[in-house]
Amino acid sequence: MDGLAAEWGDDVVILRVNVQDPAAQSLLAELNFRFTPTFILFDGDGREIWRTNGVINPDEVNEQLNQ
Repeated sequence: MDGLAAEWGDDVVILRVNVQDPAAQSLLAELNFRFTPTFILFDGDGREIWRTNGVINPDEVNEQLNQ
């Protein structure tokens, strides 16, 4: 994620959520979060447009961001 953040700069916002934090539980429920790690990509209107679980492939993320 650090590499993607550096590459995309201000064009994307990367948020990390500590799934162990009790304050995050309502967000996890709202996002139907089930696996760690999960990467969810949202468009500028907050709609989910892509999701992946497990090891995150930066090339896949870049492909999605370029679309």
